[in-house]
Amino acid sequence: MRILVWLVRAALFFTLFAFALNNQHEAGIRWFFSHEWRAPMVFIVLAAFTLGCVVGGLAMAPSWWRHRRVARQHQARIDADLPPDPNVPSADVPPPIDSEPARHGV
Repeated sequence: MRILVWLVRAALFFTLFAFALNNQHEAGIRWFFSHEWRAPMVFIVLAAFTLGCVVGGLAMAPSWWRHRRVARQHQARIDADLPPDPNVPSADVPPPIDSEPARHGV
């Protein structure tokens, strides 16, 4: 299994390396007020990917913090062996899937 994982990693690395070699020509991004940033295309794509990851992480951070806070409150109540607090929101857990198949007309 480890060999398969390393083969996938190597294939991904060589694919991205070939992408970088094929996109070395100069490209530019035109900003407002006639400002322009010129760089190799691979750097522009890498910068756009990095910016997207940062913005996505920042957009999800408040939700992560809220869920962590609720989980800590639930864990503290479990550790203290107290009944559930109705003021603490519960996790949105879907109902369990019925293990028996539905019997229609039988």
